[in-house]
Amino acid sequence: MTWLESIILGLLQGLTEFLPISSSAHLRIAGEFLPGAADPGAAFTAITQIGTEIAVLIYFWSDITRIIGRWCRAVAGKLPHRDPDVRIGWFIILGSIPIGVLGLLFESRIETTFRSLWLVATMLIVFGVLLALADRLGKQQKSLDKLTLRDGLLYGLAQALALIPGVSRSGGTITMGLALGYTRPAAARYAFLLAVPAVFASGFYKLFTSITQDGGTQGPYGLGETAVATLVAFGVGYAVIAWLMRFISTHSFRPFVWYRIGLGVGIYVLLGLGVINA
Repeated sequence: MTWLESIILGLLQGLTEFLPISSSAHLRIAGEFLPGAADPGAAFTAITQIGTEIAVLIYFWSDITRIIGRWCRAVAGKLPHRDPDVRIGWFIILGSIPIGVLGLLFESRIETTFRSLWLVATMLIVFGVLLALADRLGKQQKSLDKLTLRDGLLYGLAQALALIPGVSRSGGTITMGLALGYTRPAAARYAFLLAVPAVFASGFYKLFTSITQDGGTQGPYGLGETAVATLVAFGVGYAVIAWLMRFISTHSFRPFVWYRIGLGVGIYVLLGLGVINA
């Protein structure tokens, strides 16, 4: 049954990673309804995110290679550091520091306390409301070539909040981008680009520690099941990126807001009735 469970969780990871609804929250919730009724765990979540980030690499390949290439040329003194792509490269590096530092400092709590479903439900609702406000009140005029050092750091701080399941990595950073006045496509694009270093670092760190310390076990799943989930997450995640970038070019984030609030309230009800455990 664990192989089927891993496929289901990989599908769920791919479907929810890039939507502003928190993939880690969905994996946490899904664990309560699978036959084993077990939390997949922070390690399993982090490793399967490698699959979805590979989808980001492929979808945004031209952007990523251009930014890296121009950043390297600037470091070598062949381009000015005020070049927009060079600036984005620096801002992605700086914006990745908060989540890296806080992830290491609060690693034990991320794997335990932060995974309480009471907290997950609260974060789904609170950050759903914040996304609604940012989407409605943000000026949505700025493109990524207007990115500043202040904005880059604020993006990074918003991404760090995603260490708490329910916040959503994409949701937190997109919300910040909208609040800072960026367009929906620009906010989403930068959110995906900013996530690349952090997700790969976290995923491979968890993969290394699980192999060396836990014998290849990620929560209730072994390395094989986790690999299958990661592959499924990659394929589904790529399709979701393509769909989302088209969707937000003509639509608001309102459907995701209502979904977050409804899911959060639903979790409260199930917890109150004793159907699931916190």
